[in-house]
Amino acid sequence: MKTLRLGIIGGGLMGKETASALARWCNLEDVGVHAELTAVCDLQPPVLDWFRRIPSVRLHTARAEELLASPEVDAVYVAVPHHLHEALYLQVLSAGKDLLAEKPFGIDLAAARRIRDEAQRLKRFVRCSSEFPFWPGPQRIVSEVNAGRCGRLIEVRSGFLHASDLDPTKAINWKRQAQFCGQAGVMNDLGMHAVHIPLRMGWNPSHLYARLQKIVETRPDGKGGIAPCDTWENALLAGEFSGPGGFPVPISIETKRVAPGETDTWYLEVTGTQASYRFSTKEPKTLWVFRRDKEQWWQRTDLGNTPPFRVITPGITEFGFSDCFQQMIASFAAEWAGTLNGRFGCVTPDEAVSSHEIWDAAIRSHATKSVVTLPSPSKS
Repeated sequence: MKTLRLGIIGGGLMGKETASALARWCNLEDVGVHAELTAVCDLQPPVLDWFRRIPSVRLHTARAEELLASPEVDAVYVAVPHHLHEALYLQVLSAGKDLLAEKPFGIDLAAARRIRDEAQRLKRFVRCSSEFPFWPGPQRIVSEVNAGRCGRLIEVRSGFLHASDLDPTKAINWKRQAQFCGQAGVMNDLGMHAVHIPLRMGWNPSHLYARLQKIVETRPDGKGGIAPCDTWENALLAGEFSGPGGFPVPISIETKRVAPGETDTWYLEVTGTQASYRFSTKEPKTLWVFRRDKEQWWQRTDLGNTPPFRVITPGITEFGFSDCFQQMIASFAAEWAGTLNGRFGCVTPDEAVSSHEIWDAAIRSHATKSVVTLPSPSKS
């Protein structure tokens, strides 16, 4: 069995989640690869100290160059603000390491294309993070649609909602400043989660119309003053793609940081002439399935703990965010090792570039108040 030796650059929230996922690797039954955390890089000494509790970590450093020079690192997970993506991702690739990138895969479309093209030139294995599609509910939807049980597609709706920006007294941080988060704002921050499954299914919009909102225009700067909050906080995109047989299918993509009552809500709805499906993390165990018989009705099914990679935890138990995140890391490791075996994979570089093409079109649509045509699905 191969062993993936993973390093982390950026030991914050997602870095710690990665460490936790790797520490629980024995929970996975059929991933076909072992994975362990061997090195961590962060500028903050207290963050590095947190990782000293993990026995497999043999290198704690504030210098990315030192981590990338380590012969005990095969691949690197990089979790840093968006404006640092391109430089660090290219540095990882040039060091001969494979890469698990954080979304949005560069601060803008041009950066995403440069990262994708360099990964291809150097023949490195690169994927991008997006954990929410690994819940059992959306995995069942993907399986049902691929099996043709949906019939002719009628509509697709996907979104990710927060209320994190609703409080105007919340101090500003890098995600609320375009110079760090990017001009796409909330789409850069949350959008990959919303388009991962649509892009994987080939539901790339051919054209779209977007409505973007900046709601809280200033925030406390944490130093007693006020700072401008210049990123888009809410985005609603209405588009259309060509379904099987060439039939046009409406698709809506919603990303919001000002959505009252939404703590961390990811959802996917797919409607068809034979069956329809709904899943939301508000009801994490539940898949809603619409059946058309002599009568029309919605069926509620509790799926339990039934992720793509089998686990020792019984199926009757509940599945949570930490499990979802571990499934994403397992998918990356399995595809890296050649043991994915048809299971759902992480976001590819082409899909990451396609997501940026959608955000770029949305910005142009909002600015011109017009429908914008997108290029054909991006391929390197």
